[in-house]
Amino acid sequence: MNKVFLSVIMVLSLPAFAQKLNDNKVPEIVKDAFKKNVIGEVLSVKWEKEDGNYEANYLQNGIKSAALFDAKGNWLETEKAIEIKELPAEAVAYLNKNYKGEKIKEAAKLQLPNGVINFEAEVKGKDIIFDNAGKFIKAKKG
Repeated sequence: MNKVFLSVIMVLSLPAFAQKLNDNKVPEIVKDAFKKNVIGEVLSVKWEKEDGNYEANYLQNGIKSAALFDAKGNWLETEKAIEIKELPAEAVAYLNKNYKGEKIKEAAKLQLPNGVINFEAEVKGKDIIFDNAGKFIKAKKG
């Protein structure tokens, strides 16, 4: 479990094409949106810019999390690290069939602005996205 959690922390804190930002480089509208959308105490907020969007990586209740916003402060998604065993069974079955023998490096639960919950598993440098029931949605480069 500790290895999985450490892997999740490393992967979430070092996205492949992200540019680390000092807090003063993040637009106020984005920081205000973060405060509005992320309720509760957060620790160690670190900002990154990726594909024109702003990502806040932080700890909340001991869970590594990330919230993504566009340049206008619109909330795009929140990602919270989960244990691999928390992925839906259908998602695990899909991964076992389509990525046979490959290790799931990390898992996360995604919340979208419309209330939809998705899951993400990183396998072979790809983020594999599933719906709440574990049905495959898409694969994208991690």
